[in-house]
Amino acid sequence: MPPRPLGIGPAGQAAAHAIERLRTTRGYSQRRLADRVTALGRPLTFTQLSRIERRVRRCDVDDLVVIAAALGVAPQTLLHDAGARPRPDGGAM
Repeated sequence: MPPRPLGIGPAGQAAAHAIERLRTTRGYSQRRLADRVTALGRPLTFTQLSRIERRVRRCDVDDLVVIAAALGVAPQTLLHDAGARPRPDGGAM
């Protein structure tokens, strides 16, 4: 049986969205962000970054940490929306 592809869960979806949002807010092209990530020691092509943003490729924890550094934010910033669940009182958990 061929291997089953791994799905991208809510945290991965949120991270992909946050990466794209922060990248565009900073005025970085995918190529520029990929070059910044590579310069930090984690080789990443703009095609790989595009696939992460389009939710075709999973963003592993090592990618997440270096992408966050290249964007100038803490890694948890990229995951913030993924863990926000509404509480019964209307706040976030």
